[in-house]
Amino acid sequence: MTTRVIIVDDQAMVRAGFAALLAAQSDIDVVGEAPDGAQGVELSRRTHPDVVLMDVRMPEMDGLEAARRLLSPPPGVTHRPRVLMLTTFDVDDYVYEALRAGASGFLLKDAPPADLIAAVRVVASGDALLAPSVTRRLIADFAQQRPAARGKPALRLKGLTERETEVLTLVARGRSNSEIAQTLVLAEQTVKTHVSRVLTKLDLRDRAQAVVFAYESGLVAPGE
Repeated sequence: MTTRVIIVDDQAMVRAGFAALLAAQSDIDVVGEAPDGAQGVELSRRTHPDVVLMDVRMPEMDGLEAARRLLSPPPGVTHRPRVLMLTTFDVDDYVYEALRAGASGFLLKDAPPADLIAAVRVVASGDALLAPSVTRRLIADFAQQRPAARGKPALRLKGLTERETEVLTLVARGRSNSEIAQTLVLAEQTVKTHVSRVLTKLDLRDRAQAVVFAYESGLVAPGE
């Protein structure tokens, strides 16, 4: 199955480089490019890509606002692509907000080509790009700057079983399914089932939102 991708970045050279790299893969089809968020949203609505590579800082409309519009579309618009943010260390706060909006993760612009290809495949498969330790550190840092949520987010945790709460805690700490399985002495398929149930019960899109929710609800504290 071919993954349809669009690239949204205000630098033409970046777009061209990413497009050439991804188009060379037999399972990836680059169906369009856009120089800013507004045109990226319009292009996505027209081409229905599986994954949108979205730069954070762009003129006219930045990647954060574009991600919000793609992931929370107006009535009548049903297509919601996976959004993979492209960033540098100096825009970390934007990345955190993008994850809250539903982006499936982020990738540093100077990442090796193999990492970009792998990231597109991971996000297209429905998972979140949260493996790098820098991602976990980013979320923890910004969660620390915000007090733990009170009220609805914390109350939603009560709908989880004890095992599901344990799994969510480990997901928030950046553990993979295999690592969670080893820690809790479970089969990896059982862990996948628990993760799926957690996402369904909490009405979360993927692991990225699960991590943010765990910090904001107070289930996990930065530095633990």
